[in-house]
Amino acid sequence: MTLALFDLDNTLLSGDSDYEWGQFLVRKGLVDPETYAAENQRFYGQYQQGTLDILEYSAFAFKPLSERSMAELAALHRDFMQESILPIMSDAAHQLVEEHRRQDHTLVVITATNSFITRPIAAAFGISNLLATEPKVVDGRYTREVAGIPCFQHGKVSRLQDWLQNRHETLAGSFFYSDSHNDLPLLEMVENPVAVDPDTVLHSVAQERGWPVISLR
Repeated sequence: MTLALFDLDNTLLSGDSDYEWGQFLVRKGLVDPETYAAENQRFYGQYQQGTLDILEYSAFAFKPLSERSMAELAALHRDFMQESILPIMSDAAHQLVEEHRRQDHTLVVITATNSFITRPIAAAFGISNLLATEPKVVDGRYTREVAGIPCFQHGKVSRLQDWLQNRHETLAGSFFYSDSHNDLPLLEMVENPVAVDPDTVLHSVAQERGWPVISLR
């Protein structure tokens, strides 16, 4: 089966779900608005610059999850999907996914954003395969720790290799769509790398290497 791999934030989505979740919490008054918004913006800037410490960020991002039950979080996420995510799921993104589905490709969302935020979003695209950063769960509640390898930069490669080994599949003919230079380790591995509304660094690399550059906005 040919793999069609999709980054999520600023690729299939016309925005960043992790950042939007933080803004959603601020709007709902569930976190201190000034300190949380400032930290959320600081980490987002680090991500854009390629300097993000994923474990430090995850401890920050998982804190609101750790303070609430799974039922509370599920209810919040339903509101979050309606308010913040559905408006940034473009028709073009849906059409791209469907194009690969019609070719019977194996569809996978592979994202640094945690699985609590991203699993319902992947499902909304009709994609059941998700590789994401996993919050550790203890006694039925999220903790502030990452379970296993964070799905970020070279971690995406490691997570995908483990997933492929378990499924006995290969990267032959594979596609990967991403907006970010943070994903260069994986873009360099697939047969068909595609830059989607890329950041400045990735746009430059794509032009140098003759990779397709597309927009889903």
